[in-house]
Amino acid sequence: MLEVADRVVMKRDLQIARDIQGWLLPANPPEIPGAVIAFATRPANTVAGDYYDVFPRPGLAPGERNFILAVADVAGKSIPAALLMATFQASLKTLSTSVASLNDLVSGMNRYACGNSQGGLRFTTAFLAEYDPLSRRLTYTNAGHNAPILRRTNGTIERLTRGGIPFGIQGDTTYDSDSVVLEPGDWLVVFTDGLIEAANDLREEYDEPRLLNLLNASALVTPQQLLARIMTDVDAFVGPTPQHDDITCLLMKVS
Repeated sequence: MLEVADRVVMKRDLQIARDIQGWLLPANPPEIPGAVIAFATRPANTVAGDYYDVFPRPGLAPGERNFILAVADVAGKSIPAALLMATFQASLKTLSTSVASLNDLVSGMNRYACGNSQGGLRFTTAFLAEYDPLSRRLTYTNAGHNAPILRRTNGTIERLTRGGIPFGIQGDTTYDSDSVVLEPGDWLVVFTDGLIEAANDLREEYDEPRLLNLLNASALVTPQQLLARIMTDVDAFVGPTPQHDDITCLLMKVS
């Protein structure tokens, strides 16, 4: 009876943790002039270590209003990863309130992560970007994350790789940043490894070529439509095989 009671309490606590985690993630994307956003996440367990967000912040120039785009993946799964995900969310929101460059924001995020990573064991891969709707300039840093896909309107594929090692490994590391100017019809696809490493019963992985084929075939649809197609395609590929990692995907299309 005590074991049953413990399991009931644990199940209840996990459900509460899931509800709290849901509050930390945005339900709907913000309205960005000249761009449309769609995102989704699917945890492998009750709670997840993946994080995504899109929110406004003050720019460096007076009256400027830019947008932060973030996708992160905490090493590990379930409760420990979910707790660190919450810490990541809190530190990102706190640091983003100040008028600082993306490089300063990234350095601060790494220092926060190093203070909670158990000596680098609980590191976090992340893609952080700042988008200026007026210039359509996307400035980004890739901290050991899967390289996002930038599909130009002419079909050319670019990878956003500039950055450094995952957060939480080395406190004094220096991160590079880069910027790209987006044009109408361009797609940005940011995802965690749970998407491309989703495996079927033959241990074959979904992999990036399938994602690219779907992106090329759906370039004229809306981000929400493409997101639905991606999730449906992954489900069809995986079949009855249990999900082994959190899946998160964020899409942006410039109009």
